[in-house]
Amino acid sequence: MAKGRILFVNQGIVPFVEDSEAAINNRKLAQFTQELGREIRVFMPRFNEVNERKHQLHEVIRLSGMNLIVNNCDHQLIIKVGSIPTARLQVYFIDNEEYFTRFGDTFDEKGVLYPANDERILFFGRGALEAVRKLAWQPHLIHFSGWFSGMVPFYLRRINKENAFFSGTRTVLSLTDDGFEGSFSQELEKKMRADGATAKDLRLYQNLDYMTLMKAAITYANGIVIASPNVNPELVAFAKENKRHVLDYNPDQQEFFTKINKLYDTLCGSAIKE
Repeated sequence: MAKGRILFVNQGIVPFVEDSEAAINNRKLAQFTQELGREIRVFMPRFNEVNERKHQLHEVIRLSGMNLIVNNCDHQLIIKVGSIPTARLQVYFIDNEEYFTRFGDTFDEKGVLYPANDERILFFGRGALEAVRKLAWQPHLIHFSGWFSGMVPFYLRRINKENAFFSGTRTVLSLTDDGFEGSFSQELEKKMRADGATAKDLRLYQNLDYMTLMKAAITYANGIVIASPNVNPELVAFAKENKRHVLDYNPDQQEFFTKINKLYDTLCGSAIKE
């Protein structure tokens, strides 16, 4: 199996967020991939539930400080880092006072999407990629998981139009059972247009709800991992109809993670060398 550089952009990873099937698997897959000898980086949002003192997060000054424009306003990008000593993993956190410190994770106490979630997913998707560029660390492949990371492929395309840093980078999307009711702000289209979205992009993001967001992510991704036995069957069918490399769910974790890493090699081909 080849080595290579794999970037994980996750909605959550234990122990920084509450246990869930996705958060546990995100941690175990990253550890498994690193133990194969690959070079990895892991990013997630610095949700308010992340206890900075408990996990000893600290700001990475050399990566922080740039401003990202969302909805024609400047928002400071702050990068923090924490570690999982038992797994020998470092995790980078995308932070901003307005988008993360003032909110919970993704829903309010009534289980309703925060109105600002449209801007939050834009900020997170772009922030993760901009931080990687500032690290000068070019991934062969980006594996993103969770709907909060759903704008990563949009920004990957946008950045490549301006800068070839991610040229040749492939993408894999993990589909989980994280569906929700409700829709994002109708203003999202305007905000994406201001951020360089084309008419072709915007057709994928009209009337954006969970299914629309994930179908857009599938459309842009090179490979799809069915990471839960409870993934919406409509999304699985959509991925297969669009002839993506689809890896079906496997309850045998060791075998499943091995197949995921073989998928990385298949997608990257000769770009990854020993």
